[in-house]
Amino acid sequence: MRDGVVSDPVCGMHVNPAGAEWHSEYSGKTYYFCCQGCRDKFKASPQQYLSTAGAKPGSAHSQLHQSSVKTANGEQWTCPMHPEVLQDHPGACPKCGMALELLRPGKEAQEDPELRNMTRRFRAGVMLGLPLMLIAMRTMLPDRLSQVLTGVDWSWIEFCLATPIVWWTGWPFFVRAVNSLLHRSLNMYTLIGLGVSASYLYSVAALILPQAFPADFRNTDGSLPVYFEAAAGITVLVLLGEVLQLRARNSTSAAIRSLLDLAPPVAWRIDADGDEREIALGDVHEGDRLRVKPGGKIPVDGVLLEGRSQVDESMLTGEPLPVEKSAGDSVTAGTLNGTGSFIMRAEKVGEATLLARIVAQVSEAQRSRAPIQSLADRVSSWFVPVVVVVAIATFVIWYLVGPSPQFAHALVNAVAVLIIACPCALGLATPMSMVVAMGRGAHSGVLFRDAAALEQLCDIDVLLLDKTGTLTEGKPGLLSVISTGILSENQLLVSVATLESSSEHPLAAAIVSAAKQHGLEVGKTEQFESITGQGIRGLVSGRRMAVGNERLAAALQADITASAADVRQLRAQGATVMYVLADDRLAGIVAVADPVRTTSREAVSALKRIGLQVVMVTGDNEATARAVAEQLGIDDVIASVLPDGKVDAVREFKAQGKRVAMTGDGINDAPALAAADVGIAMGTGTDIA
Repeated sequence: MRDGVVSDPVCGMHVNPAGAEWHSEYSGKTYYFCCQGCRDKFKASPQQYLSTAGAKPGSAHSQLHQSSVKTANGEQWTCPMHPEVLQDHPGACPKCGMALELLRPGKEAQEDPELRNMTRRFRAGVMLGLPLMLIAMRTMLPDRLSQVLTGVDWSWIEFCLATPIVWWTGWPFFVRAVNSLLHRSLNMYTLIGLGVSASYLYSVAALILPQAFPADFRNTDGSLPVYFEAAAGITVLVLLGEVLQLRARNSTSAAIRSLLDLAPPVAWRIDADGDEREIALGDVHEGDRLRVKPGGKIPVDGVLLEGRSQVDESMLTGEPLPVEKSAGDSVTAGTLNGTGSFIMRAEKVGEATLLARIVAQVSEAQRSRAPIQSLADRVSSWFVPVVVVVAIATFVIWYLVGPSPQFAHALVNAVAVLIIACPCALGLATPMSMVVAMGRGAHSGVLFRDAAALEQLCDIDVLLLDKTGTLTEGKPGLLSVISTGILSENQLLVSVATLESSSEHPLAAAIVSAAKQHGLEVGKTEQFESITGQGIRGLVSGRRMAVGNERLAAALQADITASAADVRQLRAQGATVMYVLADDRLAGIVAVADPVRTTSREAVSALKRIGLQVVMVTGDNEATARAVAEQLGIDDVIASVLPDGKVDAVREFKAQGKRVAMTGDGINDAPALAAADVGIAMGTGTDIA
């Protein structure tokens, strides 16, 4: 075993023991198998298969083992329905026939060869199928057109059009059908293969040996009915379903790649002699000292050693306000550095970073099986053999007690059972219902990713709501301006906006924007100075103005006790409060907050009325989360959680037997959105959400 990957000792397929359903003990060792058939063969004669373990280099088994090792180090493809199936190239799952998916999409966009192949086959099937359908339905066409098409034996033309559709465009389905029989894992493709081949072969027999069929089988014009259009139609419809499914998978991989793009491709490492040099992200090791420059992305998880800055962690916590970082504070890969420069020590690199774990969680959740899929598996396991048994019984009964000629009647009716039971709708119904639902939902501003979401949405018990960007606007805005009397509120706002217009702090833009919305003219600042970790100061209209926190007020020896009550009240509402000093005296305070959406309270009330348990799940602090929840009438709050915590919250409710929907808009919400029974992403959110 290498990196959790082993080979099935019977067929050599790569198997992940963590998800393997079939295994067997022999001589104190556990062996894992891709299917029940391989396990049964092994149990019948284990030495026959274990003897190949010592195969000479260059033998088939040796090459297979080498392939397994390569797979462990490179790309791995797995089946969403059977996670124990692993291989080093794309294709179809031998057990269920589904298209295999990359275990972990790479950072570089790759063309999906299977999507290209299926699209090419589908287009060819449509081009040949349209005239075939026109010919087959000629008796239903308007009289003038039908008269043109009558009087000609079109059966041979139907044969020429249907043959490439069935045997070239539909070839992958026959391969999957045969594999399902070999692996004793009957599925939709088993019936499709039986139904298509039965209708095609019967039609060929009727075309070549018409004298073998009784007279009462013939049409009024004496010809035998053929079903080439049924075989071709089933094939093209299932191909359409495959193309739609593969396109959906492609968009999922693109979304995961957008997550991988959050990490910078390079980092600046400081060598032992103090020199800085640019290295690839993959060359960063634990313990390396890295320089993070202003405006750059943090390459790996680590601890800040020297310098100070403010880091935008919205991709992690969802909160729009940057977090101040100084020596000893932890920083996370993919977050965005502000205007400061600092040196950090790498502590978690590669797949150990929080960003990598988010990617892994999203990938795993996207491949996880829905309960309805397990039901479909169970239905297929007995439906296919039942259909085959019924077809055989039909043949036997008609052959024994049917009218003469018995064999012809028996064959035709047995084939009819197989054709009728062919689940062409299974290959098309879900993709087509998805397309219809998307079209209808788009008119209401709602987009559905797949039909399963529609099916599951009606059973939801618990709705988890992210705060920032979902219940709130997702960007800071001016909440309050309170003056002590030295300046009027307008003068206070103009002075602060003028001072902040020279600042690069994210909150500055909110204050300047608010001043302009009030019709106030923002001036220019002289002698502007930014004091890291405290605030800013400068001359505004000849007056010394300063805006910042308690540390700035203490440094300027300003008394701020007069505003203590207002500050406590505003902070209880989740606002960021800044003191405004004029000539080193307290002139007032300004508060900036992420405002609650005007529609949020009404929406929460409506959700509670229909019986949903509404829970706020946020990365923001407890006080801010409680303040917003109180405004909206939300009783249950889970605060100060990272992406892992949001996933844990989803799993906790699901463990209680609840059906869970998660609503969010940010990268930090993506794992929880994917882990929930239904994930609801806000239209203003990030692409990955």
